Amino acid sequence: MSSSPLRSECPPELQGIPRAPHGLGADLNCTELAARLNQVCQCFSLDRTALQGELRKNESGADLQRMIVESRPNLFSDSAVFVGEREIARMDAIVAAVERVVALPAYVEHAMRYAPEAARHVPRAAGVFLGYDFHLGAQGPQLIEVNTNAGGGLLNAVLARAQQACCESVAAMIPGGVGAGSLERVFVDMFREEWRLERGEAPLTCIAIVDETPQDQYLAPEFVLFQHLFERHGIPALICDPEELAWRDGALWRGERRIDLVYNRLTDFGLEAANAAALRRAWMAGGVVLTPHPRAHALYADKRNLIALSDAATLEFFGVDAETRAVLLGGIPRAEAVGREKAEELWRRRRQLFFKPAAGYGSKAAYRGDKLTRRVFEEILDGTYIAQALVPPSERRIELDGEPVDLKVDLRNYVYRGRVQLVTARLYQGQTTNFRTPGGGFAPVFTVPCDRCAVEDRP
Repeated sequence: MSSSPLRSECPPELQGIPRAPHGLGADLNCTELAARLNQVCQCFSLDRTALQGELRKNESGADLQRMIVESRPNLFSDSAVFVGEREIARMDAIVAAVERVVALPAYVEHAMRYAPEAARHVPRAAGVFLGYDFHLGAQGPQLIEVNTNAGGGLLNAVLARAQQACCESVAAMIPGGVGAGSLERVFVDMFREEWRLERGEAPLTCIAIVDETPQDQYLAPEFVLFQHLFERHGIPALICDPEELAWRDGALWRGERRIDLVYNRLTDFGLEAANAAALRRAWMAGGVVLTPHPRAHALYADKRNLIALSDAATLEFFGVDAETRAVLLGGIPRAEAVGREKAEELWRRRRQLFFKPAAGYGSKAAYRGDKLTRRVFEEILDGTYIAQALVPPSERRIELDGEPVDLKVDLRNYVYRGRVQLVTARLYQGQTTNFRTPGGGFAPVFTVPCDRCAVEDRP
């Protein structure tokens, strides 16, 4: 798809919306208008030619283009997702409320009770790329989970620069979050801040991007993008498997290259696997700056934390103020521990629940209760799971091969030290997010302004 000039008015698909001087609904607030746009605006926003141009700017441009366009055809959606400014502000408020609770000593003590040993090492680094994932429910944004290895941030920065608007009205909504042109600088500064927090003004001489068999990971193109990003900013970088690392002479090494900082993409959150032994020793000894790290996962991303964060009595016990409690209880679906002592009760209520493993990631081994079989339910009872009140995702209607298709929407807020850096979406079909749905994948969020909302509805 190539770029095209903006039209002076909205496309025919939007004719059902009451008209305003700038072409959109005059009597709709930003939430209603965003929902309407997600149903009727069928225009593609991704300029595939521009995307290929963005990829070719990198040293490995041809390889990146091949990895994404040929091997990962559903990584990027051609469509954008519209979200009201009010919902953007509410998600930000929920993020801020969680951050306030995580800072409380009583909460930390609680989370450490079920944390792995490696999480008991207390670093100064905060942990990069927290991913706060939301569904837009009937009561507004609902935080369904937090992840510490939230991939896709840099991929979405590239995606944001390859967008085109379908009309002048929509042009004002691009790209959502912070300006796309500044995102790379924001991300580099974030890694430099992690280094500064741990090592002060010492020079940062090498970053290792670490994941198990990194060349086989679905988001491997992002590893290459990060490597080039770091190197463009004067920081040598490499991509490697944890087995390639060695702990010797009080430092972490890959061959003869000393590693200062590890960008950790492992899903072994407690560094408990044998192949992470060298990285674990370096982390526990303070011999490397690791980000994100086991403690961040224990405090934010262990799904059992959602039980406390959605329980009024527990929050009050932690010393959480009334305003923060109200934000959390209104913005996080109720979660509870799964155990055999209440197996029959959970089975009866399963259609209203979503089951998640405590250390889950990427929707692996997570199940909607209405899709459960007895066999899978028995496996869940033998594991360490939570059951979360089901909040169905909102939908984005796209046109695929001439037919309307409804895709589910997850919203992700990329957060560092309490600040939302970027809001993006993932479009999919099925129980959980995936990159196998035609027309799905990462999608930019276009923020619908609330300039016509009633004063009490504005963020």
